[in-house]
Amino acid sequence: MQYVLYFLIAIGATTAGSLTGMGGGVIIKPLMDVLHQFDVETIGVLSSITVFSMSAVSIGKQMLAKAQIPFRIAIPLSVGSVAGGYLGQWLLRQIVSGLGAQGMVTVVQNGLLAVLILVVYFYMRHKADIRGLQLSGVLVSLGAGCFLGVCSSFLGIGGGPINVALIIYLYSVSTKTATICSLMTILFAQISKLLTVSMTTGFGVYDLSVAPVMVVGAIAGGFLGASLSKRCSEEGVERAFNAIQLLVLAITVFNIVRNLIGG
Repeated sequence: MQYVLYFLIAIGATTAGSLTGMGGGVIIKPLMDVLHQFDVETIGVLSSITVFSMSAVSIGKQMLAKAQIPFRIAIPLSVGSVAGGYLGQWLLRQIVSGLGAQGMVTVVQNGLLAVLILVVYFYMRHKADIRGLQLSGVLVSLGAGCFLGVCSSFLGIGGGPINVALIIYLYSVSTKTATICSLMTILFAQISKLLTVSMTTGFGVYDLSVAPVMVVGAIAGGFLGASLSKRCSEEGVERAFNAIQLLVLAITVFNIVRNLIGG
């Protein structure tokens, strides 16, 4: 039963993540916090493995379909996210070590995620009234990618809504274009995090028993999400994006309250 549950979480989250560019980790992480069956760092690793599988499949499918990928933005963002992924994983280890209590680490992660989601939700609902910056240049993209990589790795969310909203704001691109850039950034951030884990603690210290079924779910979700993205309109993708944000916000608030009361 446990394996079926985590398969359903993975395929549901990554289908939505591939469609909207969120990556899926923004759903997987708080849901696994609710289930409370793994510690914070193990959840982060499981989320990274799952999201990496989904993003690799989704990007591959987009490229085979000859989707327009703005490499001048996507490549520097991806490179920056690698550095950010290393930094985010280091910050997570420091906070876990400093706070000690797993419950308080969960509160910190979910609290930061809730704030970021509120900001992004407000922006996406009012972006027509907020003028984009139309920035360009490698340094800007490297800096943005680094910031997104830190958020992705530290929060264990794979990138989430932050990627899409920031890319739209900085470069004034469409939601679908931002989605593709976001997925590339997510892919490289997860590579960075998984390499960091392999070179520091290694994977043997984590309980990865559900990882195989989550990877299968993620691969299926990557295919499903990419197919839905081709069929959905720009407005349809935005509606799905905003609906998922509200769902995740509700889950993060529940996690915060439960851990504060329990603590």
